[in-house]
Amino acid sequence: MRKSAAWPLSWIYAALVAYASLYPFTGWRDQGIAPWSFLWAAPARYWTGFDVAINVVGYMPLGALLALLVLRGRYRAWAALLVLVSGAVISVVLEGIQSYLPQRVASREDWLLNSCGSFLGACGALLLQRCGGLARWDQWQQRWLAPQSRSVLVLLATWPAALLFPCSVPFGVGHVWERIRERVAQTIADLPAPVPSWEAWWPGPVYPLVPLSAASQWLCVVLGLLIPCLLGYCVVRTTRQRVVMAVALVTLGVVASGLSAALSWGPAHTWAWLDAPTRWGLVLATALAAALACVPWRWSAGLALVALGVQVLVLNQAPESPYFAQTLQTWEQGRFIRFNGLAQWVGWLWPYAAIGVAALQVAGSETESKIAT
Repeated sequence: MRKSAAWPLSWIYAALVAYASLYPFTGWRDQGIAPWSFLWAAPARYWTGFDVAINVVGYMPLGALLALLVLRGRYRAWAALLVLVSGAVISVVLEGIQSYLPQRVASREDWLLNSCGSFLGACGALLLQRCGGLARWDQWQQRWLAPQSRSVLVLLATWPAALLFPCSVPFGVGHVWERIRERVAQTIADLPAPVPSWEAWWPGPVYPLVPLSAASQWLCVVLGLLIPCLLGYCVVRTTRQRVVMAVALVTLGVVASGLSAALSWGPAHTWAWLDAPTRWGLVLATALAAALACVPWRWSAGLALVALGVQVLVLNQAPESPYFAQTLQTWEQGRFIRFNGLAQWVGWLWPYAAIGVAALQVAGSETESKIAT
């Protein structure tokens, strides 16, 4: 029986919305007022078009995913109302919790716009269902995908979001160990003396971080594009379908990276990251993806596992460049603070989740994951 990917995606997106709403989780305090008092407070005095858009658009995917879940259940006639109530409850709870954070302001207008966004997302899903889009999607899945494909579909659906947070190397997600080491060092430094140095707490020997060479960066570009293609090969049925999917994934990755650059440096620099080595990496990754489209699904999973291990190892042996760190400040301050919560953790954790899924595919039984090629 084929399981819907809407359920795990709705949980993931709800968690990311909660993270974005409560970031940076510091300075908690009780103001002596009820957390729901914002519902009858005076109207907000300062508003921008960006505030309105982000509150509406941010909840639309959640509303659409929740509607897809309801449409596959017994209460499909009440889908829009159920999603409206669910979105309103999620938003009012998060707004109430914001009243305990000094850097957040609970707002009735935010709550109404969030609720409106979830309702609009549900209406979009209902319109898609009325037009036969969901039925065609089910038919497409039956023609293209193996029955046990939900985990891979969730990974491929979240990959573009992982690329939205700026990468130190194009398509190089998972570059997180330097920040973990810094956090461990800071935590240990704050402990009361005497304590061992942070190197004594770190597992294994501590090697100095060395900037990536041009060849290493090029390798990360190739592997970063090849990995989602190999993961898709684990569940896509025929060689022709695999080639089509690989081209679509490469195109989607390029678009997501361009959008990330536009958000970071401005529209004029959308394709500044697409230099000659990166373009050659795109060409080689596409050629390798086409050449590997005929390999058995279990081989695809094994190759994806190896590629993930190599990319994560290479990326995390290098420090973040000062230029890249300056770019992150644009995302981690000002209006990009909301995008920070939605994309940062996805970009950091995506390859490690992919390692787990690829390992399960390698170890999975043939009766559960067999693909007719």
